[in-house]
Amino acid sequence: MTPQADFVQPPRIAVWLVNLFTPAEEAELIVGDLLEEFFHLASKSGVAFARSWYWRQTVNTIAHLVGIGFRVAPWLTTAAVVGGLLLLRLVSGLPERAIFAVLHRYRVFDHHFDTYVFFATDGIATGHVIASMFVGCVVAMAAKGREMVATVTLGLVLGAMAGAASWAWVARTGDDSILRMLPWYFADSIATVIGGAIVRTRRTATTTLPDA
Repeated sequence: MTPQADFVQPPRIAVWLVNLFTPAEEAELIVGDLLEEFFHLASKSGVAFARSWYWRQTVNTIAHLVGIGFRVAPWLTTAAVVGGLLLLRLVSGLPERAIFAVLHRYRVFDHHFDTYVFFATDGIATGHVIASMFVGCVVAMAAKGREMVATVTLGLVLGAMAGAASWAWVARTGDDSILRMLPWYFADSIATVIGGAIVRTRRTATTTLPDA
């Protein structure tokens, strides 16, 4: 290890992402190889070039690992994704019903109209994001060892469904107001992946704790 290695490190977020998607038994080897090449490039071509290279390798590595993970356990991943879609369908209406129950119970519409509008729009959308994160956690717990593969696949499916449904609505009705909700729909997809990351991180921390 060169003295420069003590001060120059690859992007922390990129390192975290690689560890997040890499199977535990392969993490040390893959991260070690990337780190060795990073230090070599940093000393030869500069830190900026090495960091840019590390990010490219991070994206390529994650895509490769997701593809490999799906091919290794296609039925497990498919079952987890289908179960996630069914669970999301079950819980997606809960935030709306809960929020409107509270709004009507306290007659918010009559006394605080702006507050009512906020919770009836952004509040419900935020509730859907939280529900999606919960579903992502459940899917990740069910797909032990394939947490990120399952939740990323589920997130991509949700994003594709939301995009296709929105564009179909615009094509059929000519009303493009629904496109303003696309960021919220894609936030649901991201939330499922975040749920998977939470479970994977917790599991990794538990398995790496030193024995008492």
